[in-house]
Amino acid sequence: MLINETIITDIKNIIAHSKDKAIKAVDHQRTLMYWHIGERIFEEEQKGKDRADYGTFLIKYLSEQLQPEFGSGFSIRQINLYRQFYRTFTNVHTLYAQLSWSQYKLLLSVNSQDKREFYIAETIKNNWTVRQLERQIHTSLYERLLLSNDKESVLAVAKKEKLPSDAKEIIKDPMFLEFLGLKKESAYYERDLESAIITHLQEFLLELGNGFSFVARQKRIHIEGDEFFVDLVFYNRILQCFVIIEIKTHKLTHQDIGQLQMYVNYYDRTEKLPHENSTIGILFCADKNDAVVKFTLPENQKQIIASQYELYLPTEQQLMAELNKELENFEERDKPKKEIQ
Repeated sequence: MLINETIITDIKNIIAHSKDKAIKAVDHQRTLMYWHIGERIFEEEQKGKDRADYGTFLIKYLSEQLQPEFGSGFSIRQINLYRQFYRTFTNVHTLYAQLSWSQYKLLLSVNSQDKREFYIAETIKNNWTVRQLERQIHTSLYERLLLSNDKESVLAVAKKEKLPSDAKEIIKDPMFLEFLGLKKESAYYERDLESAIITHLQEFLLELGNGFSFVARQKRIHIEGDEFFVDLVFYNRILQCFVIIEIKTHKLTHQDIGQLQMYVNYYDRTEKLPHENSTIGILFCADKNDAVVKFTLPENQKQIIASQYELYLPTEQQLMAELNKELENFEERDKPKKEIQ
């Protein structure tokens, strides 16, 4: 008797899907349990708030009573986390089943509600793993997007309350490429960096942002008998346009910008379909002078973006200091100039 072999594949998929749902359901119940424990601890603390060190004594006492029976999940450190969890997310109805307890623990390190809302929305939208969420927090994704956007736009795009209307709303500057495994001290040809990106394409797409898919590498184009090669071509389904990336391992020059502008014009005139939006060009560069970029391009243009790349992750303190400096410069550039008397 012949049996359709696809039944085995289908049943295996059903089993795997059910197991995954069961694991997520159990983890969500565990998350709710920790929240309710934190709530109960906080309520008890309020009864003894007039007594010095009552909270410290209470948590130590709870750990001594619970850890022998329930294990390391009730150490002093963990119980403090449950208390902090409740104090950070005070409404149990705002907890998402899509987020694991490990992801909520990461979010406790985020020091503002706006940032937490951003990372929660992006995690759910992109189905980030714990490791992916950790990387995005540690590379200050939220602050990097704020360098060229206002807070309201960043949150609205993350929450799907609006579609991005400008490439700068989803493209970061700088971009961190530590996952390529290249040493900062070494000299690299552009082809070396390009090959490393292709090897780590999944991680690179995550760093690029939402909606990107890979199209071509070293795309050959012919212009009246002359031959050119575009480093990397992507398509963004949210922006509904081609995205061309040119890699420069030196400091950006106005000639580099002109070269990318030509590629963008070519795609707009020969590849873009009528319903699609204008092509975006991104110059990946080791260093750049923002003033050179500004004066090379027409005012208010939105098609060419220069993004500096870093091959390693700075410390959190270095990163935040640099981002704060850039935000101050950005705000200073945006101030209206005083009229000359």
